[in-house]
Amino acid sequence: MTWKGFWEGIASLFEDFLFIPYDKLMKLELDNWWLANIVSWIFLAIGAIAFIYWLGKLKQFNESTESTYTFDETP
Repeated sequence: MTWKGFWEGIASLFEDFLFIPYDKLMKLELDNWWLANIVSWIFLAIGAIAFIYWLGKLKQFNESTESTYTFDETP
């Protein structure tokens, strides 16, 4: 087996098998744009939820009065 065959095998794996759901979504886009972009909407929702959670944790950290330093703060 050559390197060319190796990379063509990987390309075949992705194009013929792993992208099948995305090919179906691509064909669905002609009928319903909203439904075809459901994967993007899901990722957008996950990102928004994670961002809100992160901001809550930052606020909690800023309001915390306990010291989190590992070194002596007074010289």
